[in-house]
Formats: sequence, C-alpha cells, structure tokens
Amino acid sequence: MPDQTSSAAPAGRAPDRSPDALPPRPRAAGRFGPRTLRADLGASLVVFLVAVPLSLGIALASGAPIMAGLIAGVVGGVVAGLLGGSPLQVSGPAAGLTVIVAGLVDQFGWQVTTLITVGAGLLQLGFGLSRLARFTQAIPPAVVHGMLAGIGITIALAQLHVVLGGSAQTGALDNLRELPAQLMNLHGGAVGVGLTAIAIMIVWPRLSGPQKSVPGALVAVGAATALSFALTDVPRVDLPGNLVESIALPVLPDSGLWLRVLGGMLTVALVASVESLLSAVAVDRMAQDRDGGARAVRTDADRELLGQGAGNAVSGLLGGLPITGVIVRSSANVRAGAQTRASAVLHGVWIALFGIVLVSAIELIPLAALSGLLVVVGLQLVKPADIRTARTHGELPIYVATVLGAVFLNLLEGVAIGLVLAGLLMVRRAARARVRVEEPTGSAPRRVVVEGTLSFLSVPALSRVLNEVPGGEPVRVDLVVDYLDHTAYDHLESWTRRHRATGGWVEVSEPAGTRTDRQHGRFATWSQWQSEHAEDAHDGPSAPMLAGVRAYHRETAEHVRPTFSGLAGGQSPSGLLLACADSRVLPNMITHSGPGDLFTVQNVGNLVHGTGALAAVQYATSVLRVPLVAVCGHSGCGAMKGLLDGVPTDMPDGALGDWLRSGRPSLDAWLAGHPVGRAGAEAGFEQRDCLAMVNVAMQLDKLRELGVDAELMGLFFDIRTAGVLVYDADGRAFRPHDSVGPEVGPEIGPEIGPGVGPQVGSRLPAALRG
Repeated sequence: MPDQTSSAAPAGRAPDRSPDALPPRPRAAGRFGPRTLRADLGASLVVFLVAVPLSLGIALASGAPIMAGLIAGVVGGVVAGLLGGSPLQVSGPAAGLTVIVAGLVDQFGWQVTTLITVGAGLLQLGFGLSRLARFTQAIPPAVVHGMLAGIGITIALAQLHVVLGGSAQTGALDNLRELPAQLMNLHGGAVGVGLTAIAIMIVWPRLSGPQKSVPGALVAVGAATALSFALTDVPRVDLPGNLVESIALPVLPDSGLWLRVLGGMLTVALVASVESLLSAVAVDRMAQDRDGGARAVRTDADRELLGQGAGNAVSGLLGGLPITGVIVRSSANVRAGAQTRASAVLHGVWIALFGIVLVSAIELIPLAALSGLLVVVGLQLVKPADIRTARTHGELPIYVATVLGAVFLNLLEGVAIGLVLAGLLMVRRAARARVRVEEPTGSAPRRVVVEGTLSFLSVPALSRVLNEVPGGEPVRVDLVVDYLDHTAYDHLESWTRRHRATGGWVEVSEPAGTRTDRQHGRFATWSQWQSEHAEDAHDGPSAPMLAGVRAYHRETAEHVRPTFSGLAGGQSPSGLLLACADSRVLPNMITHSGPGDLFTVQNVGNLVHGTGALAAVQYATSVLRVPLVAVCGHSGCGAMKGLLDGVPTDMPDGALGDWLRSGRPSLDAWLAGHPVGRAGAEAGFEQRDCLAMVNVAMQLDKLRELGVDAELMGLFFDIRTAGVLVYDADGRAFRPHDSVGPEVGPEIGPEIGPGVGPQVGSRLPAALRG
C-alpha cells in the first residue's frame, strides 16, 4: 500500500476546487500526541496486568531471584520501548530464554549470569550497528519454531513437577523419568492451586463476553492465590525486599571460565535477537490487520537490535533477566489498541511502581500458581500451525529434529542439528530430479518427464526409468529442468543412440519457459515474447500476439483441453466481475480463477453504464443466474484521471467524452467527501485512486438501484503492490482481503502450464463467491 501521507495533485491542468472539497490529509501513523495518549494509557495497563505474573513465573523457572523478572520487565518496557525499532512491540523476560538462563545460573551462579546478560546486550548493539539483522531471515522457520517448541516442552516438563508439589529436575530427560514417581506422590495443596491456574489459563480464552478483556494470566494467578488461603502447606513467593533493594551488580567469573562465559553471551544474544525480530514481524502484521491496512507498521530491524541490546545491557547491570521482544505481551498491546511506543514505556513504569509499593502482594502468590501459568505458556510454544506449515513445505523432519535435540540434548545442539538437517535436505532437493513416465494414449508417444535438477546424482534414477521403456517404441523426453550437467547429458545421449538403434523414435526437448521465461517471471510481456520468439513470427504489430498463440498451442493447449472439452456444452460461472479495460488488470489472475469460473466484463473505468455492460449484467443474473456480481477498480486508472482533468465541462469530444460523463456522479460524490474517498486518503492513496474507490462504491449503489438479484462485492487492485483490497460496506472503506469476510476456500492445485494461473476448473475463492 502506498506510504505517502499527502494526496498528489493529478497530472495535467487541475481544476479549481476549495480545500474543503478535497479529502483530508492522512495523519502519520504511530506519532505520539494527545489523541493517542488515551489509547496508549489503557493499553499499557492491560499489558502491565499480563506482564507481572509472567515476569515472576519466568524468573522462578529460570532459577533467578524472583525480582529479577520485574527488573527485566521495567527495563524492557522503558529502555527497549524507547530505543527499539518496533513501535508496538513490548519487551521483557521471555519463556524462550528460560532454559538457557537456567543452565547459565546452574553453571555460573546468578551474578555471573547477569554479566552474561550485559555481554549479550553489547553483542546485540554490535549486531545492530553492523546491520546484521537481515541475516537472521536466513534461518529456516522450521528451525526457529522447533527451537521454541523444544523450549516450551522443557519448561512444561519442569514446571509440572512444581505444580504437583515437588521440585524440578535439572534436565528434560530427568523430569520425564521422574514424572511417574511424582504423580504417585502428590502434595494436595500445591496440586489444587496449580491445576486451578492451568484450568483457568486454558478455559478463559474460550469464554465469550466482556470478561475476556481481563488477561487470563491475571485471573489464573488471582484465583489460584485466593484458593491457596483455604489450603495448608502451600509454598509462596519469598522476597528479600522491594524492587530497588533487589538491584545487584554483576561479578566477574573465575579466569578459567571466561571461554564458556563468552559462549553464553553469544548464545543469549543470538536467541534473543532472532526471537525479537520474529516477534516484531508478527506484531507488524497484527497491527496492520487490526487497522485494516490503514497504516503501514514496519519494524526497523537494525534499530530494534540496538534497542534490545541496550535493554539487555541495562537489565544485566541492574541484576535483571535477559529480555527479548515478547509476543504474548505485544499481542495484548496491539489488541488493547496501542498506537505508539508510549504504551510499552508506560507498562514498564507501572511494573516499577508495583515492585516498589506492592511487594507484600507478590508474597501472597503461591509458587504452584506461577508454575501452572508457565506450564500453559510452555505448551503454547508448541503450535499446531507451525507443525502444519513445516509439513506442507516438507520441513517436518527439520522441525522434529530441532525439537528433540533441544529437549534431550540442549538448545544449541538442537538448533545445530536442525540447521545441518536443513542444509542436507536443501542439497538433496537441489540435486534430485523427479522422473516420471506417462503411458501413451492413442497414437501419442510414451512421454518421460524429468523435472528439477538433472545432475550426476540423479543419473541412477533416470537410468532406471529409461531402461524400462520397451525397445522400438516412440518416446518423447521432456527436460523441465533448471540445470543439466555433463554426466547426465552424456548418459541421456548414449541412451538415445541405443534406443534409436532398436528402431525406436526419440525426441528430447526442453519446453520453452523452463529456463528463459524464469528470468522474467511467469507472465512475460508482449515485448519479451517478441524478442524471445522473433524467429517464430513475421515483423509487424501482430508478431507478439502470434508468438503468444504459438506458445499457447505448444505449451498449454494440451493441458487445458480436457477442461475446455467439459465446458463445451455450456457455462456455469460463480460470479460476474465488472473490471476496467486497463491492460494491467487481469481478472482471472487477481481472483485466482480458471476457465468457466468467472463471467467478465471490462470497460473504461469499470462503469455500470451503456448497453454492453447492462446487457452483460442482465445475461449473467437472469440467464446464468450467478450468485455474485463484483465491481473491480484499480490504482492509476486513466478514466479517473480523465474525470479529474475534465472538470467541470471540458470533457473530450466523441465517444470517450460521452462515456466519461457517465462517471460524473462518482466525481461529484468524491468532491462532496464520500466516506470511501476519505478512508482511501487516510490510507495514503493519491486522489485518483481515492476517486477509483468511490467509483466502485457508486457502481455498486447503481446495481442495487437496478434491483440486481445477486450478492454485490467491491474490489480494488493496487497495481504497485499487486494487492487486492475488498470493500467493507459497513465500514465504508477498502480493507485487506484477509480482514473482510470468510477465509479463502480450498487450496488451489498445481499450475497447469506456463501462462496459466490456478488449476483449471477451480472455483472462485470463498471471499469472492459470497
């Protein structure tokens, strides 16, 4: 979506119009001021209520002084909130570092661990100054998600022992081994408190009603604490003093430990950096979805590392836990309506006041309640969506290996195993060719299709398939490959000679588009067709089209023939789409539809006007009985520019002038401050794009006046970003496709050939079916 914050005047001679007639200039998103303070204040209180129990629980699970969690919460809110590059992200102690910190505390003691936190912060400052944030994007998501899942399982196994009234063991394997004995020796009071916290954490998000505005973690800890007063022998939090009294400076390790200390610094810095940047990306997406795409929230990744580094350096100096960007707090911040970084800063201030003034309240909390909270938080790091995504992309072995390594070895070894396995799978995919045989039908020859990378590693598979072809038979070998090395070429050439010697016919071809077209993407322009297929066509304006027709018959017609054969008897489209005749607007591509799916009408300016458009609407609704009629405008529309340039009376003469005059009601509505136009301006669109959006809304109104018996939908195609926005009739604005209506329907199948988008015969996505 365009980033500009003012509407550019249309090119050419601009008409006179008063400033009041123009759409308002959008206000820059994320800027602090009186209008945002109220929203940020309310959001900060919500995040504070989420952060306090989590900070205490993470400190408990890390083996650190419990006030170290609150110190980290304060520093994460104030320091990282002020200096970081993600305005809506909230930082603090995170479950993702719990296992690492617990190991460091066990190895070096708490005060050396705070020194490691300081060193990790300095390394992050170096990462940010060196602009290394982009390299974190190279880590496979399956490794990152597997690492977090392994951490979550380790936390849950350890804290489950505390919930059951016992003590956590040193490793996940020990916790798993001792669990049966722990279940046989339950401690009544702690068990009841811990299970109460777990039950509330699980049930609370599933309840409906206004009570959901209260954070589930706060309700769980509060209810479990209340229950603990009716029970006996329930261990509670024991504090040495308030927040200020708990500040402790780091100490230096023994000289022989420095190498391991430096390794701990690097580990904390890397994990904290990756987790913070992943969280920031998710927060950006949540903020854009919340605001309907009206504001472009983008994290400055290098600045975010600087903010995280400064936060960790300060937290370690004050005796706090390491911090990262935390998705739980950040999502609460976004959902509560935060507008600027002031919300994160204020939440840190509230934690500081709580830790200084209300220490006695903290000491009422049972340890089992915090452990129950952490059991659920740990299990929430194992996300079914991540597992499904890894399976879809063929990376489930990487995810599982990383999880098992992190749980049963240690975090670094688990990540290393995942990265090594990811590299091996990449090499395997890059070096493996997929060879299949298509049996002959009728007089067609047997077809051998080779896809992928045909290297010496794939020769055994190729040889096995080719040797199964009977001698004397006609064979066509299609090399749909991106690389062919000399060994594979030599083997194929030798087999071709041998097969021809048996009397068989052999043709080896590389279908057009397997290499050359990839340089330009799947949709080559006519000029590219003309340059690449000049030998196939004579000179003149018709040459590119003739080249395209030839390419269609050579590469696509065979694939789509069965579909068109089934459609020869008639059509039953799922909808009518009225779009602009602009050459950049491709209705079937932007709706991901195939042959027979969509009845399309295109004219200048996508207007419901004239015999042609009205006849198409009548035919589609009365004869074809389509359930949906959609109108699609687009950015940079020449018709909308013509309307703007021609105000008030000097439209061009002839058919074009007559046609543009029919769009005058849309222009008048835009000048009068139509809500759709104002929303477009606030989203940063220029004047003619806002007019195009108003025009879509006006054409939908005209269809309603005509009594069209079908559901109506408005679309807007932003050419610069290739994004499609959907008209929200209730909000009188265009929204991102995934924030309006139901989710997209069934998955689209594989492509059927060059130049063809979705699988032929697929239906419209659910959002376009109505």
